[in-house]
Amino acid sequence: MNIIIAGAGDVGFHLAELLAIENQNIILIDTDESLLQYAVNHLDVLTIKGDVTSLAILEKADVNKAHLFIAVTTYETTNMLACILAKRMGARKTIARVKNSEYLEENQREYFQQLGINNMISPLLLGAQEIERLVKRVSATDVFDFEDGKLSIIGLTADNDSKLVGKSFQTMENKNPEFLMRTVAILREGNTIIPEGNMQIESGDHIYLATNDKSFDALNRFAGKTLKKVKRIMIIGGTDIALETAKILEQDFSVTVVIKEENICKKFISELDDAMIVHANESDIAQLREEGLERMDAFIALTPNSGNNIVASLTAEKFGVYKTIAHVDNNAYTHVSQDIGVDTLINKKLIAANNIFRFIRKGKVEAIASLHGVEAEIIEFEVHRNNRVVHVPLSELHLPKDAKIIGVIRADKGLIPNDNFQLEVDDKVVVFVLPTAIKVVESIFH
Repeated sequence: MNIIIAGAGDVGFHLAELLAIENQNIILIDTDESLLQYAVNHLDVLTIKGDVTSLAILEKADVNKAHLFIAVTTYETTNMLACILAKRMGARKTIARVKNSEYLEENQREYFQQLGINNMISPLLLGAQEIERLVKRVSATDVFDFEDGKLSIIGLTADNDSKLVGKSFQTMENKNPEFLMRTVAILREGNTIIPEGNMQIESGDHIYLATNDKSFDALNRFAGKTLKKVKRIMIIGGTDIALETAKILEQDFSVTVVIKEENICKKFISELDDAMIVHANESDIAQLREEGLERMDAFIALTPNSGNNIVASLTAEKFGVYKTIAHVDNNAYTHVSQDIGVDTLINKKLIAANNIFRFIRKGKVEAIASLHGVEAEIIEFEVHRNNRVVHVPLSELHLPKDAKIIGVIRADKGLIPNDNFQLEVDDKVVVFVLPTAIKVVESIFH
C-alpha cells in the first residue's frame, strides 16, 4: 500500500512507525528538516521537505498513486486543504487531523466528504472521550470500549492486597457464574503474556480483561476493587484538551478547572456552562488544597508539561483523591505507565494515531486499540459472508498462539465466547493479537 503522511510530528511519526513494521510504502512530508532527518534515522521511510499544500510537492510524492493520504500537521486548515488537493489529484482515501470537533458532526462531515476529505479525526476529542470513559469506569486503569461499551477491555493492577493474587486465570474464566469475562493479556515486568490454563496471577501483574456491560461491576467486586462513584472532579491546565474535557464532563459531574493564566480563564468561562473556573497556580499544591483538592473524587492533570502532570497526580493521590489521570506527550512515558504510580496516563496523539491505523488493516476493521505498555493490538473485525470463520467452533479456527478472540458483539449484545462458540455473519469480533500474528489473523478475517 502506498501511503503519504503529511506532518512528521508526534502523530505522523507514530503512524509511520506503526506502518513501517507493516512493510508499507511510506512517504513523509514536512517543512522541518530536523523532523524528517529523525524519521530517516529511525524508520524505513522516504521523506520530502516541503509544503504539503504545494501541488509541486504533492506531484513529487506521486499522490495520484497513493492508496491513503493522511494529513496530521498541527494546522487543521493545512490538513484539510492538503486532503482536498490530494483527493482531486488522485489519492484514493484521505484523512485529516482537525482541532474543531464541530467538523465531526454528521452534517458537516458529509459536506467535507463531498470536498474530498474522506475522514477526519480530532486528537483533542478522542483524548477527552478517553478521559470520560476512565472517569465513568473509575476502578480501571485503562478502558477500551467497543460498540459503545457493549464489550469492554479493562486494565486492573494486582497489588499486594488484591484478591486476584494467587488465582489462576482458568478459575477466573470458568468458575464465576456471577459475571462473564475472558483474560486478554498480562503485563508482567515489562513483558506481554497471553496467559494459559493454570498460570497464576502474581503481585504486580497488570491484567487486561474483556467483559460485557452487564458484568463490569461484578468483575470489580471479584477483583476486590472499591466501586466509588465520582461526583467531584478537579482539572488543572488551560490547554485545549482541558477545555474539551471540561465541556464533556461538566454535563454529568461537578467540575473545577484550575488555570494559571488569567486570559485563558476568561476563555474557559465564556465556553463552559457549569464548570467552576479558578485563577490559581496549578503547580502550587497549597492553592489546589485551598480549592478543595482533598474533597475531589478525581483529579485530571492536563497542563502542557508531562512531568508536572505526573507529579501533580501523584500528589493528589497522596492527599486521598481516588482517581488520577495525567496527560503526557512523551511516548516513552506510556510504555512505563504501569510502573510510575499514577492511575492512568494518556497520550492524545497516540490515541489519534491508533484511531487512524485501523484504515490500514486488511479485512473489514471496525476499530483498533493499543494497550499501554503492551506490544500488541486489539482489532475489531466484522464477519462477512466470504469469511471462512462462519459456523466453525473457535477451537477449530487454528488461530496462531499469539492471538486470541476475546469478545463478540452480536445484535447489539456483548458476548464472551468459549471454545465452542461459533461466529455468524455480521458479528463484530474483537481479537487480541501480538505483532508476530497480525498477518495471519488478517488473512483469516479478510
